[in-house]
Amino acid sequence: MNNPDLHFENHSFAPVMDYPSDPEGLYVFDFTKGYNPEFIRSKGWGIGRYDEERANMYETELFNSHRNLHIGIDIWAPAGAPVYSFYQGTAAYMTNNDNPGDYGPTIIVHHKLNGRDLYALYGHLSMKSLELISIGDPIEKGQQIGTLGSPEVNGGWVSHLHFQLSLDDPETADMPGVVAPENRAQALQQYPDPRLVLGELY
Repeated sequence: MNNPDLHFENHSFAPVMDYPSDPEGLYVFDFTKGYNPEFIRSKGWGIGRYDEERANMYETELFNSHRNLHIGIDIWAPAGAPVYSFYQGTAAYMTNNDNPGDYGPTIIVHHKLNGRDLYALYGHLSMKSLELISIGDPIEKGQQIGTLGSPEVNGGWVSHLHFQLSLDDPETADMPGVVAPENRAQALQQYPDPRLVLGELY
């Protein structure tokens, strides 16, 4: 994992979703070979990897045809599945990013770990998620902050959570979930591997 100097290993984190207890129930997708919605749906729960250059997936105007390096982790699960905060913090930003291919309803929570600011984005939520909490609310570790949205509201995707970390304040309820490959080195430093707090999901 990148950013080993963050030293989060001394902290205890809550899972952000109710993953299957059997590791075999969490399928790891390979999106370097393309995006197949029906195949994703057939697997139920699944993981989309961090630092993966994806093929034929980001084709709306939002991505300008060259942003395809994924810098969050996707957790694919049925619409309506609950989403939890991995750690205590404060609700920082919320909005509905409603462009085609975008995050749809999005929440960002601000955390402090080891004296560092850390921002966590939860994207592709349901509309009702934006009513569960308000900006400025204190958030507890393990607190439910939303549910997964359906394709009708989540940017048009098979239902899943896009979870992403940032060391910088995004100053809005948005982060670039994919970047151009030439920006990889900078992006991986600014947006550290979510497994630092999610654990070894794959």
